Amino acid sequence: MELFGVTDLWLFIIAGLLLNITPGVDLLYITNRSIVQGKRAGVVAALGIGTGCIVHVLAATFGLSMILLSSSVAFAVVKYLGAAYLMYLGSTILLGLRHQERSGTQLGRILPRISIFKQAILINVLNPKVALFFMALLPQFVSPTAPHPALSFLFLGFLFNINGTVVNVLFALLTAFMAKRLQGMSFLPRFLKGLTGTLFLAFGVRLALLD
Repeated sequence: MELFGVTDLWLFIIAGLLLNITPGVDLLYITNRSIVQGKRAGVVAALGIGTGCIVHVLAATFGLSMILLSSSVAFAVVKYLGAAYLMYLGSTILLGLRHQERSGTQLGRILPRISIFKQAILINVLNPKVALFFMALLPQFVSPTAPHPALSFLFLGFLFNINGTVVNVLFALLTAFMAKRLQGMSFLPRFLKGLTGTLFLAFGVRLALLD
């Protein structure tokens, strides 16, 4: 039995969950905020990522992603904006860590939750790989005989986003818990902070080089 014209729903859910637990810029940002500010900040970051994902769901449903992918200029603009933003975040983290090591102040910059939410949205929205994912994966699970394909895309997109948000929230809670338990190991938070900044830079460069 097909629900909303969707086929192999169980397979879609498994594929989505596997993608959600694959390390990427979203989990990296959630990790950073959870370590620096605790579980509430991590959860806010997870909710911001989920909000940004809604933009991609709606874009894929109404064909905007297809326009983005078919226009080299539009794709390049989004790609380079996303890459620049990731490299900006990475540089900010590393420069902040260096300053804190010199001054002996606390690890990490404390951000208002609304700023965390906005940053998380931008990280997701400015990542054209998310658009690529939706345009490549969603059509495979929509029946050719679906009476309303747009409804099928919406259903799959929001299902993926709900599952992904749950995974991200759980990841934020787990990361904050582990960070609190390991805070006695003074070198570890700084190491993770430096690793996070470096990975943001690497992801930014990788995104910029994406064809």
